[in-house]
Amino acid sequence: MAKQEAIELQGTVTEVLPDQKFRVKLQNDHIVVAYAAGKMSKFRIRVLVGDLVTLELSPYDLTRGRITYRHKEANASPPPQRTGNYRRR
Repeated sequence: MAKQEAIELQGTVTEVLPDQKFRVKLQNDHIVVAYAAGKMSKFRIRVLVGDLVTLELSPYDLTRGRITYRHKEANASPPPQRTGNYRRR
């Protein structure tokens, strides 16, 4: 039996939960619990309440998903530049 493809949807983060999990309200008003994908954790991409995200839902369990992309806001300012002599740890 072949593995079914994931369903890709967009939604808005409504609540941040412990352990890199988020409550996301989809465009069709369903609420799912989603976790941040591994690449997002690796590159330290922060997801905050109110962010527009793209997530993948498994066709087997439509109440859980994986956040794969955080959309950038058009009017958002760039992050502040580091000044001085900082060491990375």
